[in-house]
Amino acid sequence: MNPLAKLLEAALFASPRPIATDELAALDPDASPAALQSALDELREHYDVDGHGVALVEVGGGWQVLTRPEYTEAIERAQMAVRPTKLSPAALETLAIIAYRQPIGRAEVAEIRGVDVGAVIKSLHERGLIDVVGRAEGLGRPLLYGTTTMFLEQFGLRHLAELPRVDELSIALRKDGQPPVLAADVLEAADAEAAAAVASEAAADAASAPEGAATA
Repeated sequence: MNPLAKLLEAALFASPRPIATDELAALDPDASPAALQSALDELREHYDVDGHGVALVEVGGGWQVLTRPEYTEAIERAQMAVRPTKLSPAALETLAIIAYRQPIGRAEVAEIRGVDVGAVIKSLHERGLIDVVGRAEGLGRPLLYGTTTMFLEQFGLRHLAELPRVDELSIALRKDGQPPVLAADVLEAADAEAAAAVASEAAADAASAPEGAATA
């Protein structure tokens, strides 16, 4: 590998989060955008062609060196990796609504779900999956929420445009009081492997929760 590719590899290996291209450019101010992209391509090819257990992945608005999917189960089974805390079905539904309707206020999310969502939104905010992105123009100027870079990272998306279009889903998110699409369905269209894990966890949560109990 050329020296720039090695420098990028060192920075990506040391980082616990995706690094945006403009951040990587700061590592070598003399490198042109074309040279930077060429180094990223060389690094990605190095991992792919030489049969490494990791890959260079574009995710969450940046680049990150990640374990290949076929080895994830074995690593988790050996408890060598920390899994993100699983979300309840209520949190998954709320997160799906925010992802598709952002920017959106708490009252509108509650209207779609038919229940109060204050505790769920607070939980999603604390986990870093959503954040305040502005205020509405109506009475009281309520807060508006949107998804974060961490949301993209957790669900393996490079950007929001990779979410499946609503008209491609079997159940659409609507404003007319119809049930929202389950987040597991959203993720299945965006990332089948992540969806399978989320769906099984959601089912386990639902089976173990007391009837009528609310979870966040």
